[in-house]
Amino acid sequence: MGLFSRLGDIINSNLNAMLDGAENPEKIARLIIQEMEDTLVEVRTSAARAMADKKEMEREIVHFGAARDDWAAKAELAIDKGREDLARGALLAKQKAEAEIVRRQEAMLIAEEAFHRRQEDLVKLQAKLDEAKAKHRALVMRREAAEQRIRMRSQLYDGRADEAILRYNQLERKVDEMEAYADAIRGVEPNLAQEFAELEQSDSVEKELTALKARKGKPAPSKKSEG
Repeated sequence: MGLFSRLGDIINSNLNAMLDGAENPEKIARLIIQEMEDTLVEVRTSAARAMADKKEMEREIVHFGAARDDWAAKAELAIDKGREDLARGALLAKQKAEAEIVRRQEAMLIAEEAFHRRQEDLVKLQAKLDEAKAKHRALVMRREAAEQRIRMRSQLYDGRADEAILRYNQLERKVDEMEAYADAIRGVEPNLAQEFAELEQSDSVEKELTALKARKGKPAPSKKSEG
């Protein structure tokens, strides 16, 4: 699936509009990234080829420069020896070498310009690729967050949470009943100190009653009749 027809489409693309209008934006983002990475490889290859062409032109310029100088030296030698015909042939070869140098220099300028254009394209394409990857990561995070919310809400509304809360309430009520029962048992337990205090209070009352009746001249009641 080709989302872009040329490098300019990628550089000038509006990723937000493309993703907003897509039925599956995460999938489209992956396809965009894949196509950008493929294009990035192609542009890098083209830039490397342009640089290789430039270096080849430089080597050939050096080669033809040496040939030009060599034919110039031979032309001088031929003149010195009185061989004008040879000098003419040497000068012709020298001019051909110079023409080759000019062609190589022009080709080298073209290769250098192509290399710089590819370098600019690489910078722009890399920026677009980084943007696409950032948007893809954001989409993945949003999807994962939505899936997590769906799982949580499904668990809340599938009845299991309500059953767990009901069981917890039942357990809490059972514990309340046990605590109340423990308090009731503790309330009827005999208190040894309290019984002794009541016993001492009873003896004190009996003594005071006996003393009161003695003052009134009445016999003290027997403990047997009280029972």
